[in-house]
Amino acid sequence: MCRQGKSSGACGETPHCHTMIPIHHIFIVVFIIGASVLLYVSWHMKAQQSVRKKMVRMSQVEDGATMEGARPHLNSGIIFLETSDHVELNPLVMCSVESAARQNPDKTIYFYMKGFNGNLSQYPEPKYRLIPLLSSVKNVVLLPLNPTELFEDTPLKFWYEKVIPKTEKFWLHVFADGCRIALLWKYGGIYLDSDIISMQSIPFGNFTCAQLSNSISNGVMGFYHRHHPFLWNCMKDFVANYNGDIWGQQGPKLITRVLKRWCQMDKVSAFIGKECNGISLWIIDRFYAIPCPAWDKYFVPWEKKDVERIFSASYGAHVWNFMNSGKKKKVIVGSGSLIEHFSQLYCPTTYRNVI
Repeated sequence: MCRQGKSSGACGETPHCHTMIPIHHIFIVVFIIGASVLLYVSWHMKAQQSVRKKMVRMSQVEDGATMEGARPHLNSGIIFLETSDHVELNPLVMCSVESAARQNPDKTIYFYMKGFNGNLSQYPEPKYRLIPLLSSVKNVVLLPLNPTELFEDTPLKFWYEKVIPKTEKFWLHVFADGCRIALLWKYGGIYLDSDIISMQSIPFGNFTCAQLSNSISNGVMGFYHRHHPFLWNCMKDFVANYNGDIWGQQGPKLITRVLKRWCQMDKVSAFIGKECNGISLWIIDRFYAIPCPAWDKYFVPWEKKDVERIFSASYGAHVWNFMNSGKKKKVIVGSGSLIEHFSQLYCPTTYRNVI
């Protein structure tokens, strides 16, 4: 027999060595090789299937519109809320979400609705308008609002378990006050009231915004990174000083008193336009160029030069929808009102299809 390791020139019988191996040995070798190949192919196919399943699960996590409850976001974005059970909302809400999406194309817009079940196919046109229109905007994600899950692991959990909504004077507003703080705490991002029309891109950061010289709004807040200690302090104060009979007690008054402690200041006016302990207090004109008492100015015609002058420093316009709840003024096509002008400019899809 020829020995392994020697060249053919060293063994004159090398060309004929294979004829000395029994035929059944060859069959065994072929069988082992074939079985090995089959096992490898089977393993590879299972591994590919496992990867595909993981990718599907990852895509489902990213597609928040098909999920129930508040789930972790891959990126911080802009948050809107609807705390009633309604899913067909007024055109102003639609305009607010659309304008935020248009002015912030690099950010995801998360719209939480308590009445939304998470299944887009159950809200077809023409019966529904808002959900089909908003879900067609590429950076808008519609999500169900699950308060029990949202308040878990926060100071608001026990308050929510004990509170009786039907006995609360301002329940929907108080409920929304709690939800916005918890959402920012858990996920980070920017919160906007659903009656704010966005006029330009809003920068990420840790900020609040003054609505009056002595009051800080909770209608606009930004905390880029989740679990900011200021928001935890707000939730603790929310519970400790809870009074559902006082308008704004858990809203602007809450943010104002907590920020005063955070910055160790007595007067809000001295802090406007400045930063303290990592939180900026934006100037009033960023969102409240028209103050609350003058809310009906949105429903009258304006000169172009006045619009440019009054809103030159604005990221958005707060329309004060609560003040309009009694009079129910609407956007009238062709009226030339300021709100019609803003609708045409910043939420054209809403203006064209809803207004």
